[in-house]
Amino acid sequence: MFETIQKALGNALQKLMGRGRLTEANIREGLEEVRRALLEADVNYHVAQAFIGRVAQKAIGQQVIRSINPSHQIVKIVYDELVQLMGPVDHRIPFAKDRPTVIMLCGLQGSGKTTTAAKLALMLRDQMQRKPLLVAADLQRPAAVEQLVQLGEQIHVPVYREQNGKPIQVCRNAVDYARKHGCDTVILDTAGRLHIAEMPMEELREIDRTVKPDQVYLVCDALTGQDAVTSAKAFHEALELNGVILTKLDGDARGGAALSIKEVTQVPIKWVGMGEKIEPLEPFYPDRMAQRILGQGDLMSLVEMVARVQQQMNEEELRKQQEKLAQGDFSLEDFRAQLGQLERLGIRKMVSMLPGMEEMLHEVGEDPEVALRRIRGMIDSMTPDERRKPEIIDLSRRRRIAAGSGTEPHEVKKFLEQFEFMRGVVRQISKMSLWDRIKMLMGLTNVAALNPQELPKPKIGTGHRKSPRERAKERKKKRRRRG
Repeated sequence: MFETIQKALGNALQKLMGRGRLTEANIREGLEEVRRALLEADVNYHVAQAFIGRVAQKAIGQQVIRSINPSHQIVKIVYDELVQLMGPVDHRIPFAKDRPTVIMLCGLQGSGKTTTAAKLALMLRDQMQRKPLLVAADLQRPAAVEQLVQLGEQIHVPVYREQNGKPIQVCRNAVDYARKHGCDTVILDTAGRLHIAEMPMEELREIDRTVKPDQVYLVCDALTGQDAVTSAKAFHEALELNGVILTKLDGDARGGAALSIKEVTQVPIKWVGMGEKIEPLEPFYPDRMAQRILGQGDLMSLVEMVARVQQQMNEEELRKQQEKLAQGDFSLEDFRAQLGQLERLGIRKMVSMLPGMEEMLHEVGEDPEVALRRIRGMIDSMTPDERRKPEIIDLSRRRRIAAGSGTEPHEVKKFLEQFEFMRGVVRQISKMSLWDRIKMLMGLTNVAALNPQELPKPKIGTGHRKSPRERAKERKKKRRRRG
């Protein structure tokens, strides 16, 4: 996400920071590269021009040029302007007190509107303790009603539908149904078209006039770039939107829609949808997004993500895991389960939230998902006994494991040595949370703070015959000691 703008903007700011002395001329030159970076990321042309104008007005002045760290001042100005460009955002929903609250979703066909309706219902139920009712008001797209019914069954949320009827009548009847059956929030999934020119705007206006929804949210596909901005403007002119829900943001490398929609429509992006899985919508935070665009990571979102995974884990499973860790009984099978937790977090997404981690991985040429698959392949190529007792793995076993996992014997040996060291550390970190373990794994916690006397020396492959190179090294050491 935002890979294009992050790289281009980073390069432009690095050139500014590399200047020995900043002048008005080279500040303008650097900001021109920033403007080019925004346009390459599919940011609206007028939005990019206005953004650069505001940054230049603040950056080109005696206060910045004469400051101790002028380049840092410019980065701070760019950050502040990015936050202002995408915000502010209020994630609250004003609920009605004496009747069901009606939320109307609109958007182009293919924007993920029906899936977003289910995600919104899940968020309302699990995070806001509401009783939502999904309404199948999209009677134009084949199988749209059936899709919403299946999603409702999947998340255990009721769905109102009618076999025959007009969308306006369906929406009106659904509100009456919600009032009679104790549902306090009604989500209308309205019809869409592939292009904004084909949208049944008059039908949407009539639903708006008849049902009088409390909130109208536009569902926008981030992958459509400039088209998302154009459709947002058209919908807002027709319906007076209260907010935007941006979908497929995890698949958008450029991010121009996220930077443009708020400025063009003056309608805030309230939530974002990630992936096709039915999970609650995530709040959109302009400050966190600006940090990620500038390559500063997003630790707050990572902490929240880890907390959600821990909540989902079975309490009995957590208790057993803590007992095993406290006893130091940590096998490769347990380690494989830990890798599963990292995969549930989404390793690529997690790495993008750690400051500077993506750049570091690019430099060493190591992809975290590839590294995880390689480790999993090694563990899967072991026998149950080898996973429970890795100390029995000798040279011949390493060769077999390497052949089964598509790796080299020395890679297997290195992994086992690292695991053996980690197994000694586990006893000392048994009371740490999953988040603290991840920080240690990523080098954000000082391992040296642990007691070195309690850390075991590697015992991998004991009893196997030493290689000629190892025996030669030992003879060399003995000759040195003899003088």
